[in-house]
Parts: sequence; C-alpha cells; structure tokens
Amino acid sequence: MVGSAAAYAIALMGHASSIVLVDLNQALANAQAEDISHAVPFASATRVSAGSYDDLKGARIIILAAGASQKPGETRLQLLSRNASIIGGIVSEIQRVAPDAILIAAANPVDIVTQIVTRVSGLPSTRVIGSGTILDTARFRTLLGRYLGVSPFSVHAYVLGEHGDSEVLAWSSARAGALTIDKVAAQVNVPLNDEVRARIDDGVRNAAYTIINGKGATYFGIGAGLARLVEAIGRNQHAVFSVSMVTENVEGVRDVALSIPRALGSDGVVTDLVPELAPEEHEALRKSAEILKAQVDTLEL
Repeated sequence: MVGSAAAYAIALMGHASSIVLVDLNQALANAQAEDISHAVPFASATRVSAGSYDDLKGARIIILAAGASQKPGETRLQLLSRNASIIGGIVSEIQRVAPDAILIAAANPVDIVTQIVTRVSGLPSTRVIGSGTILDTARFRTLLGRYLGVSPFSVHAYVLGEHGDSEVLAWSSARAGALTIDKVAAQVNVPLNDEVRARIDDGVRNAAYTIINGKGATYFGIGAGLARLVEAIGRNQHAVFSVSMVTENVEGVRDVALSIPRALGSDGVVTDLVPELAPEEHEALRKSAEILKAQVDTLEL
C-alpha cells in the first residue's frame, strides 16, 4: 500500500517520466499500475507500468517499500527480524540492474532498514535515504498549525531521531513564520503549556497506532512524503527534510541511521542542518540514537 500510494502521488504530481512497480505478486503490481495509469490523464504525462527487476535498469531513484507490514500493537522495532532478510534479497537484485540509483527506504523499521540497505548495497550513505521522520514532522506541523490557527505550510518544526517510539519533537527550534512557537502562541492568545505540548506530542507519537487500529495500515501520508522526496532529488532542489541516513556521529553515537534535517539534491543528501536544541532534547536524541544502535549491533549482515 505504501508503494502504490507513493506511485499514485508521484504520477499525479508528474515528478517522474516513468514509474515501474515491482512486486512478488505480479497480479497485484499489474492491477495497481493499471489503476494508477487511468488517473494519469487527469493530471500528468507520467508512464506507469508493472514489471520485473530487469525493468528497473536505468532508474534514477528506487523506493523500497516492500516488507512485512506492522501489526496492531507491534512496534516498528519488533518488525526488525521479519524484514531484514526480505530487504537484503531486494537490494541484491536492485544492485544487479541499477547500481547507480539513489535508494529511498520506506519499509519499517525504517532507520534500521536504511542501515541494512547501506551496508548491503555498499553505496555511499548519502545515496541511501530513509523516509525517516518526514511523516512525523508533517504530523507535528499539522497539529501545531491546527492549534495555533496557522497553515502547516508556515510551520517550521522537525521531529528527530528514530521514526518510532523514541523520536524527539524539537520544540525549542520550532517556528511559525519568523517567530518562535511560544511567541506565536502569545500573539494569537492561546496557551502553550505543558499539557498542550504533551497532547500534541502524544498525537504525533501515536498517530500511526491510531491509524493502524482503524484501517490496518498507514499509506496516504507517507506516499505523499515519498513523492516530495522524489521531486526534491529529481529537480535538484536542495530542499530540507527530516530523513534518515547512516550518520558518522550523533550525540556521541557513531555510525547510526536516524533522522535530522538534511538538504536533498540530485546526488542524494547534500548536507545536514542540525537545529539548535535544548539540553533535554540533546539528551533525548542521544537516547534515541543509542536505542537504534543497539538494534543494529544485533544484526548479522
């Protein structure tokens, strides 16, 4: 569902000239491609088809959305053992036909999958990008904007670290327009106390579980987010997103994949733009990095 939602969003926005869907279930891939292609005449000229790994030859960007889906009540990290072997097999096939493509990992647990893909592919870490906390960041901006009465387009706030339970909402660097969130709240005369912050934090942190319990999976939000990453890479925009990448040093934790704001261009990650953080946010980010590093160190790759 994530792959098809991403393909649908990319096709409607016209961010790619051609999209190929690959799935073990060929009938499903064919059906999704046919359905999406029927939407294309209303919006763009993107070609959409289903195929095999061989049909990915020459691809500039490949989204890895395959893997076991998250079950109700299951954390993303619990998916680790079920997804590691699946991803490894996929990457070897991709390397055979499109060794120079930029890879975007979108399967959960996405930070660990990003680490697996980086190791298995042998690509520079800047060319293996996890969707990371782009969706958490979108949720954060949506809830902040809704509470403050400001469009999420004008809210600049990021979620850092793991795409999961240890993620860090960077409140101290959050802005709406050119103002800090506290100053915006004061000007629009709404309280931004600990209770409100806790409610927004819970809404961001547990949104996926609420959606999964209601309809089984999340895919529209991340599909749109993946389409936006494709646009930024394909058009060399150097736009900034909170994506995951194997990072040399995060708060003293070495060689771990997690999300911080990064500029994306045609060659992948251009640069990191770490926001200013409060002491407690630095500590929370360090703990998030340690949790992910501990999981990665259990893998035999």
